[in-house]
Amino acid sequence: MAEEVKSIQLYEDVVGPAVLNQLRQLAGNLEGLKVIHVNSTKTGGGVAEILSWMIPFMRELGIDASWEVIGGNKPFFHTTKLFHNGLQGNQVNLAPHHIQAYEETNRQNADRLRDKLEDADIVFIHDPQPAMLLQLCPNRRGKWIWRCHIDASQPFRPVWKYLRPHFESYDASIFSMAEFTRALPHPQFLVAPSIDPLSLKNVDLPQSEIENTCRQFGLDPDKPILTQVSRFDRFKDPLGVIYGYRLIKKSCQAQLVLAGGGADDDPEGAEVLREVKEAAMDDPDIHILLLPPDAHRTINALQQASDIIIQKSTREGFGLTVTEGLWKGKPVIGGHVGGIILQVINHHTGFLVNSPEGMAQRIRYLFNHREIIDSMGEKGKEFVRENFLLTRHLREYLTLMVGLRRGFADRLIAAA
Repeated sequence: MAEEVKSIQLYEDVVGPAVLNQLRQLAGNLEGLKVIHVNSTKTGGGVAEILSWMIPFMRELGIDASWEVIGGNKPFFHTTKLFHNGLQGNQVNLAPHHIQAYEETNRQNADRLRDKLEDADIVFIHDPQPAMLLQLCPNRRGKWIWRCHIDASQPFRPVWKYLRPHFESYDASIFSMAEFTRALPHPQFLVAPSIDPLSLKNVDLPQSEIENTCRQFGLDPDKPILTQVSRFDRFKDPLGVIYGYRLIKKSCQAQLVLAGGGADDDPEGAEVLREVKEAAMDDPDIHILLLPPDAHRTINALQQASDIIIQKSTREGFGLTVTEGLWKGKPVIGGHVGGIILQVINHHTGFLVNSPEGMAQRIRYLFNHREIIDSMGEKGKEFVRENFLLTRHLREYLTLMVGLRRGFADRLIAAA
């Protein structure tokens, strides 16, 4: 189901009129600005979700914004998955044929997009996949920004050694938190991701729809529900979630839902899904749901039906599923990594854990203290309202663009 394009005015009831007035004032300095965002997939993953609302809102505010998606074949996406894993610290085998696939695909996309990109006032390049486009557009007139959505705090050295020259020439870079930044010769900015509270994935649903969704997937209404929503990716640690669930099953008659799908730029998903199904061993209380990219209301209903949301990642750039769970008023048990620690305030909006055993311990605690589930949920929703909604995200992008247009980035470099 496609998302309806909404007017920014609809968010006044959520964030208040002052927030919207500030956005309009900032955008008044950017009217007619040509802005292009480039990433590697139109569906699947947090980047595509963010761009799906950001582009229409920029346009509504008078900015000439557009979204381009680079194409690629299996060798290219296999290579960029190696880059992703390597930037997040895994040791990967980066061979010459990988480099060839990456560079050739970027050249092909540059030939298709060069005129648009060189004519833009500001270009946002998202993650490593299209990062080489900068050096392939020698006649560019605008500012180029590399936006890193992943945890690059401890990259595998050979991967960083290859990629760093592609990032160095950008006018600025954006990371989700300070710990992810790298030594680069340009200004770096911190912008945390966000969710759309009125999207199909986050809007309040009628109880009847929530109950129908549970029946559709065979969930028992009399048993508590634990849910992790994520791509089937090893960094999301679905096998660890299953192990932790088994540790509590004898004492807590709960159900586990592992719901997710794939993305066009992730070739490992099918293999991880197979491993997850094997680990579940036909347990009737473990529900593994492979959902299409547009199953937003289904995910929403599953999260709203859940007692506890889990996101036991071992590395995580931010974790929009954590934000979504908190927005539903649910406590989140998350891995003590990356952007999760910005959202899960230990003992207040949920719990941070380092192991399946820790996850199991915190689940038992919450099931034995049901009142804490409710109080954590209330705190979590307000924490998201104050910090992780799209209006804050858009304000920070607009502020950055105003600064770039007025040349403060150049002055920062000169003063460094």
